[in-house]
Amino acid sequence: MTAIATTQVPDAISSIHTDLFIGGEWVPAAAGDRFDVLNPATGEVLAEVADADATDARRALETAAAHQAEWAATSPRNRSEILYRAYELIMSRVDGIASVMTAEMGKPLAEAKGEVAYGAEFFRWFAEEAVRIGGDHTTTGDGGTRIVVSRQPVGPCILITPWNFPLAMGTRKIGPAIAAGCTMVLKPAELTPLTTLLLADILVEAGLPAGVLNVVTTTDPSTVVTEWMDSGLARKVSFTGSTEVGKTLLRQAAGTVMRTSMELGGNAPFIVCADADISRAVDGLMLAKMRNTGQACTAANRIFVHRSVIDEFTEQFTAKMAALKVGDGAADGTQVGPLVEPKAVAKVASLVDDAVSKGAAVACGGEAPEGPGFFYPPTVLTGVGLEADLVRNEIFGPVAAIIPFGDADNPLDPAADDEVISLANDTPWGLVAYFFSQDVDRCARLSTALEAGMVGVNTGIVSNPAAPFGGVKESGLGREGGRVGIEEFLDMKYTATPIRR
Repeated sequence: MTAIATTQVPDAISSIHTDLFIGGEWVPAAAGDRFDVLNPATGEVLAEVADADATDARRALETAAAHQAEWAATSPRNRSEILYRAYELIMSRVDGIASVMTAEMGKPLAEAKGEVAYGAEFFRWFAEEAVRIGGDHTTTGDGGTRIVVSRQPVGPCILITPWNFPLAMGTRKIGPAIAAGCTMVLKPAELTPLTTLLLADILVEAGLPAGVLNVVTTTDPSTVVTEWMDSGLARKVSFTGSTEVGKTLLRQAAGTVMRTSMELGGNAPFIVCADADISRAVDGLMLAKMRNTGQACTAANRIFVHRSVIDEFTEQFTAKMAALKVGDGAADGTQVGPLVEPKAVAKVASLVDDAVSKGAAVACGGEAPEGPGFFYPPTVLTGVGLEADLVRNEIFGPVAAIIPFGDADNPLDPAADDEVISLANDTPWGLVAYFFSQDVDRCARLSTALEAGMVGVNTGIVSNPAAPFGGVKESGLGREGGRVGIEEFLDMKYTATPIRR
């Protein structure tokens, strides 16, 4: 691992509003409290942000509710044009937005720029979907009644975003809400609020009316969100985060029978079959494992490699992992940034230590460096047993756990497929699965059999604004993005009218 370099705080942060955004105005928290936002590469304070309480939360949601009817009555074209202007503004400021994201979250600047483009695309996508909200018209079988099916905005929405993709997770929720005609209260993660506050300013510049989007930052998310969930004013909650928190929100949503979208945890399998193109599989795993320093719900967690190719695969993959440059994401050439906070480093280190204590070997990495910053090196573990904690728990860090399957002397044995399908599905989560094979029949079988909402076939990237993102089992409910993404923010209404003859 190379030495960790550090850089200065970007100038773009000094221009960001750091109060709450309610009713089109930047206002301090009612109690006047503020909290620090840190640079995970250095541990230094980047900014102080307003720290909201239940009073602020109530004011924000009441504002959203008060503006719902007026916003729902705006034309689809108007909503579309606002989203497209916001898309253009984001794309004109890629460097500045990326620098803010890298400073507060740590991801390498090149990745941050990629997220800006990815996140902006949700605004462009839903700008196009806003004018295509459809319905249906038919008659009953007896010809006596006209059936009209229309779609209307679900109403005020609670949006809760995570820290790991602070721009894209915001645009993926805000985009369809605006397109559908819903007002919103948004709580960004306390670790990375600055990108969201910057995004709110961009939407104002794009022409979003006051009260449609309200942003509340806080270090007490339970109090703020519970105020919203119990209010009776909100009609939908869209959450991206842990399964544990998602289950709590689902229980709360039951109280008012609120619409829910839940994008929760993952434990993604990555399968390398005996007939895989090894170089292509290695490149695919680098993408699936190391995007965002492994801090992604889509990250490959359990890497199952057929014993007939495991030595060749491990050698190539370990060489690539060991060569990665670790450092401040803003520094030139950095490929792996810090983890987001000290607790994340401690968790990853604990999972690695546990795996080693149960028989795994460290092929590279495996030991956190001294500070400053919250770093953990790219790590490859071989011979990982199924009893290791990281097989059952989401790693959320730059650690690749290689698990063998199949018979090395019989690479064509179809029983290997049954074995790895069973291993891959042996988890309560089902967000995404990846596999590499050059056999068409095997690709079709694995894609069907794997219990996941998304499957990557010979690719390590599945996320795209044009595709429905979401999982099965305890990985969530509903889909974000794609043609169905806007449906999550719309209610269907059936109107019956007698036909006079």
